Amino acid sequence: MDEMGVGGRLLKWSPFAAMIMVECLDVGLSTLGKAVMDRGMNHFVFVVYSNAIATLILLPLAFFINRSTRAPLSFALLCKFFLLGTLCITVMQNCVFTAIDYSSPTLGSAMSNLSPAVTFVLAVIFGMEKLNIGSSISQIKVTGTVLSISGALLVTLYKGLAITSFRIQHSPSQPLSSLLAQTSNWTIGGLFFATASLSLALSNITQAAILKGYSSQSTIVAFYCLFGTIQTAILSLIVVRDPNDWKISPDIDLVSIFYSAIIGNVVTFSVVTWCIKRKGPVFVSLFKPVGIAIADFSSVIFLGETLHVGSILGAVIIAVGFYTVLWAQSKEENAKGLQVDGQSFPSSQESPLLETIP
Repeated sequence: MDEMGVGGRLLKWSPFAAMIMVECLDVGLSTLGKAVMDRGMNHFVFVVYSNAIATLILLPLAFFINRSTRAPLSFALLCKFFLLGTLCITVMQNCVFTAIDYSSPTLGSAMSNLSPAVTFVLAVIFGMEKLNIGSSISQIKVTGTVLSISGALLVTLYKGLAITSFRIQHSPSQPLSSLLAQTSNWTIGGLFFATASLSLALSNITQAAILKGYSSQSTIVAFYCLFGTIQTAILSLIVVRDPNDWKISPDIDLVSIFYSAIIGNVVTFSVVTWCIKRKGPVFVSLFKPVGIAIADFSSVIFLGETLHVGSILGAVIIAVGFYTVLWAQSKEENAKGLQVDGQSFPSSQESPLLETIP
C-alpha cells in the first residue's frame, strides 16, 4: 500500500518536475545558441540542422512506439501536423533565434511570459473560453492579461539602468549612435520574441486540439518536426545566400546543434506534448516565469551580460499579471467543479483545452 502511495505521489508530481527540467534545458539552449551566433553561426542554418537531426531520431521512434495501437494517419491529420510544424518550428524557432541574435536569452525568458496572456486572448476569440465583463473573475482575467502585455512592452522598449554586483549604475559612457543601435536591436529582438510567443500560444492550443482526437504523442512530435524541417530548409535556401554559412566547425558549433536537436527538440518536444496531454497548455505555461531567474543567472555567468532595470521590472509585471490570470482561472474551475455533485473535476486532466464556461 505504501509503495503504491509513493508511486502515486511520484506520478502526480512528475509533470511539475518535467516542466522545471524543460525550462532549465530551454534556457540552456538559448544561452548556448546566443554564444554560437555571436561566433558567426547563421540562425536559419542552426534551426535546419538541429531539426533535421531531431527528425532522424524521432521518426524511427514514432514507428516503433505504439505501433499496434496507433490510429492510421489521414490527409487531414497530416495537414494538422503541417500546421503544427509551421507554428512550432518554422515561425517560433526562427523568431526565437533571430531575436536571441539581436538581444539576449534574458529578454527571451521575460517575453515568453507573454504567451499565457496571448493564449487567454486567443481562447476567447476562438470561443474556447467565454468572457463575462460583469463577472469579477473575468475582470481579474482581463486585468492580468493587460498587466502581462504591459510588462512585455516594458521589457522590449525600456532597457534602463544597468545593474552590476547588486549596485545600480549608469551604463558606461558610449557614443550616442552606439546606444541607439543597442536600443534598436533590443526592440527588434523583443518584437521577434513577441511573435514567437503568439506562435507558441497558437501551437499549444492546436496541439491540445489534435491530442483530443489522436493520442499518439510520439507520432505527433515526429511528423511536425519533419514538416518543420522541410519548411525551414526551403526558407533557409532562399534567405541564406553565402554557401559558407552552411559549413559547421567541429567545436562548440557542432555541440550546440546536437544539444538543440536532442535536448531542445527530441526531449523538450516530447515532454511538453506529454504534459499538455496530462495537464493542459495552461499548466505548461505556468512554468515560464521560472525561466526568467534561470536565464538571468545563465546570461550573467556564461555570457557576461549585464542586467537592466527594465528587464527586471517588466519581468515582475509579466509574472504578476500571469499568475493573476491563473488564480482567476483556478477559482473559475473550482466553482464549476462544485456545481457537479459537489465534486471538483480538474479541466487540465479531462480536457487539455482551456475550459469553456457553461
